[in-house]
Amino acid sequence: MSGNESTSTLAAAGQTLQRLTIREISLTPIVVPLDVVYRGSYYRMANRASVITRVVTEEGIVGEAYAADEDKTLADIVGVIRDEITPRLIGENAFAYERCWQLGYPVTYDQLRDRRIGLVALACVDFAIWDAIGKALGQPLWQLWGGYRDRIPVNMIGGYYGRDLDGIRDEVTGWREMGFKGSKFKVGALTPAEDAARIEAARAAAGDDFVITIDANQGYNLREALDLCNRIRELDIRWFEEPCIWSNDHRDMREVRARGGIPVCAGQSEYSPGACRDMFERGAVDVCNFDASWCGGYTNWARMAAASQLYSVELGHHEEPQVAIHLLASRANGTYVEVFHPDRDPIWWNLIANRPEVEDGEFALPIGPGLGWELDQDFIDRHRVDI
Repeated sequence: MSGNESTSTLAAAGQTLQRLTIREISLTPIVVPLDVVYRGSYYRMANRASVITRVVTEEGIVGEAYAADEDKTLADIVGVIRDEITPRLIGENAFAYERCWQLGYPVTYDQLRDRRIGLVALACVDFAIWDAIGKALGQPLWQLWGGYRDRIPVNMIGGYYGRDLDGIRDEVTGWREMGFKGSKFKVGALTPAEDAARIEAARAAAGDDFVITIDANQGYNLREALDLCNRIRELDIRWFEEPCIWSNDHRDMREVRARGGIPVCAGQSEYSPGACRDMFERGAVDVCNFDASWCGGYTNWARMAAASQLYSVELGHHEEPQVAIHLLASRANGTYVEVFHPDRDPIWWNLIANRPEVEDGEFALPIGPGLGWELDQDFIDRHRVDI
């Protein structure tokens, strides 16, 4: 009996589960080659990768989620889940999500291993646990986590390097034709003058009613970031994401925020809610896009979200629409879900059989229990890899 079938059976019988005993955690890593190499300010992306994680319980509920876009560390993530997290969680109650998370958290303690590997591994399991909880209770996660709205605006991530100004205008026109009313545009690899010209072309093609955020991926120094702000201040940029080089970015972002005239967004590069709190306390950001797939899952993300309201900081999310749609819809200070073009993220556009369509620039939230997604097994079989 599948997780959805067992949930329906329990609901029909009027039963309420008191426990979800974890019996097994199964993993299916997938890698999908991209047609071209996508370039941000200082990174390159040639594949899209993920781990489909299933938490199987003795009670018949199966929590299922996919997370991670970690092509180069995919094998390490799978190994941490299989060899370190799973033995600690077998026999545990998935309803005790805080306990399960704390039992898994020591995988981040190894000083000789990138902590992001342990956090992503923990997120994969945490999301699957929450999917099981939602299925057991018969509720979608956005509802369990706060239920602030049942529709959420969605922005296209684009503006990658490699197009001339005419190409940028064509790209933005294509976004509008697809139904989007907003975008995140890549900057940071060229001079401020050159990037300003690219943004001007995007705004001219998009029109005044189109939301534009820009993302430097920590590509500028403070002087360059302020220079760009001075050149585009009148273009109604919703926010400037990760404007400054990582080494002193909290202080430098505070200066951009104070002197640049454009709201600042950051948080995806932080590892912990405490680091985000410090960023809020320093006055560095207007919007926090802490990544739940990079920080250990919803259980840890929720701690940051609580702090964001205390500091009047809005919430974005770094990619991962399959979870961001639930996260941001659950909170009053949520903003926009981000998606890539289908060519850039074939997993989101093809793995989820019941993926919502863009309607008037928004996604409707799924109504099924848990994450509410139906995964296409044929797509999984075509792209699964042995690790």
